[in-house]
Amino acid sequence: MRIPFLSLILLPTLAVGTDIYVYFALKRVISRRAARVLFVVFLVIEYALLSAGIALPARSGDTGMLLCKMWALFAFSTILIPKAVFCIIDAFGLIPRCWNGRRWRACSWVALIVAVATFVGMWWGALEGRYELTVKPITISNGDLPAGFDGYRIVQFSDFHLGTYGSDTTYVAKVVDAINSLEPDLIVFTGDLVNRTGDELRPFTSVLARLHAPDGVISIMGNHDYGDYYDWGTQEEKAASLSNFQNLQRDMGWNLLLNESQTIRHGGDSIIIVGVENVGDPPFSRYGDLGKAYPTVNDDVTKILLSHNPAHWEEAIEGSDANILLTLSGHTHAMQIQVGNWSPASLRYRHWAGLYDDGLNHYLNVDSGIGTVGFPMRLGATPQITLITLSR
Repeated sequence: MRIPFLSLILLPTLAVGTDIYVYFALKRVISRRAARVLFVVFLVIEYALLSAGIALPARSGDTGMLLCKMWALFAFSTILIPKAVFCIIDAFGLIPRCWNGRRWRACSWVALIVAVATFVGMWWGALEGRYELTVKPITISNGDLPAGFDGYRIVQFSDFHLGTYGSDTTYVAKVVDAINSLEPDLIVFTGDLVNRTGDELRPFTSVLARLHAPDGVISIMGNHDYGDYYDWGTQEEKAASLSNFQNLQRDMGWNLLLNESQTIRHGGDSIIIVGVENVGDPPFSRYGDLGKAYPTVNDDVTKILLSHNPAHWEEAIEGSDANILLTLSGHTHAMQIQVGNWSPASLRYRHWAGLYDDGLNHYLNVDSGIGTVGFPMRLGATPQITLITLSR
């Protein structure tokens, strides 16, 4: 949640600019005095929220402080963005003035309706949308799949960002119960369990330890799991937090793969689960090593790769001769906003949510994740569990 220097100038300027425009728009329908009062009220609220959001540290302090920062900036955005939407749409009503015509009043009504809908939608996404858990079933069919794994079921979940829930285990327990109810053969978690520090996991260990599947729970690290987004006093403190985080997962009964692989046997056959540490495209961290995790990726063994960032699939698997049937990733969150088949994530990532293939028996599933980071909102891109069925 870094705030670039340009934003420190742009955001207050944009807030004042939209307030001035709204002030003149209000004067058309209410008294000048009432419009002034609303102008001052909006300005005070916006600057109070923005000041709190900027002043509170993102890379130090406890989880509670980070949550306050997150919610302050979100509340500010739920005022600024609807106002900006109103101003843009309402400004179209001024077009007839170019030929001395009368303002299109309908634009003002449309602008008001869309702005209100934007405000309501954002808060619905924060209070309801980010808890609307969905299960997405997909089937991966391949004739070379070992017979013992025909019908094998894997649940993938990703990007929990537990620090965003503080110490409230209610929703986490709901997710655990939903996964267990699917009765999968294997559960995999594809990274970003916390936001900044390993201690964020501690309140949830007993709940997450309830996850159960015959072949266990396998996890990997995501870019947020290394402590790179926290200002540590020393490297020793960072290393201790990382070690603690990894040990907590093992204490939960999870098998954390750190550039390692695990053999799964079923019905007399076997497949390999390959787990790499985070391989990020810039500016994200790079710790993963596929060659170390599994040196002979083009052998005849059926393999499933767990790699947090889908950019790794694009770099190492797509179009290659690697015999990796399926790669499971997360990371994108679909940017927590999705309208139909479109998301702003598509402007940043080639593969941002759902199932992809390169036509060479290399499949990639990008899970849009469970939690939130940055803004505590999900609009359209609801929290997701993926149920994968392997088929011959």
